[in-house]
Amino acid sequence: MTMLGSEGTVPLAATVAPATATDRLDWVGALGVPGPARELALRDLHALLLRAARHQVWRMRSLVPGIGAGALDELANGAADDALVALLSKLGTFEGRSRFTTWAYKFAVLEAAVQVRKQAWRGREVSFEDVTVVFGVRGEDRVGPTEELEALDLAAALGRAMSEVLTSYQRRIAVALLVDEVPIDVLAQRLATTRGALYKTLHVVRARLRAALADSGHLPPRADARGPEPARPVEEVSS
Repeated sequence: MTMLGSEGTVPLAATVAPATATDRLDWVGALGVPGPARELALRDLHALLLRAARHQVWRMRSLVPGIGAGALDELANGAADDALVALLSKLGTFEGRSRFTTWAYKFAVLEAAVQVRKQAWRGREVSFEDVTVVFGVRGEDRVGPTEELEALDLAAALGRAMSEVLTSYQRRIAVALLVDEVPIDVLAQRLATTRGALYKTLHVVRARLRAALADSGHLPPRADARGPEPARPVEEVSS
């Protein structure tokens, strides 16, 4: 598809350069003051974000086989719109350590990836039922008898830890993200929560599982271990 592919494949690193005072003042100044200059800057910025979004959508097109060029361009336009809103909300955080356009490019890349992943999972069911986790050694894994016994022992310990130290909600999140490989932005949308809340839950899950496996002797204790976390509610939403 010519429209999406015409942006080339210039790596992001190639655009990174120290910001000049003029670069920073031109963009931040124009975007921060209502008037004709801001409208012109918004138009130019959206065009930049759209080019970056189209490039990223084209790179990820294999995740959405069968989708047409028009639909891909709609994803890119939606990503550019969302990127513009996100960028303007964080305009005051731009420190000028890179060119403004490089900083802006990252917003478009992130939003384009989110749009593609959501499209790829549209219509696919995500199960939120509580689970009993059973791990084992896959048939195609070629290991010796000793390694297989060790792997089975560790798998059983991990399954017990997930049942004993995690809440039902934490187990569902862990399985969705780590086993079923549901994209975190898709999961956040399905649960009407935020990526940040899910990252927080995942951090707690990993900490509790590691502590449980260390207590059972399956992992070495961490040098900076400070004891188990106090039990406190983690942001949870009902499915």
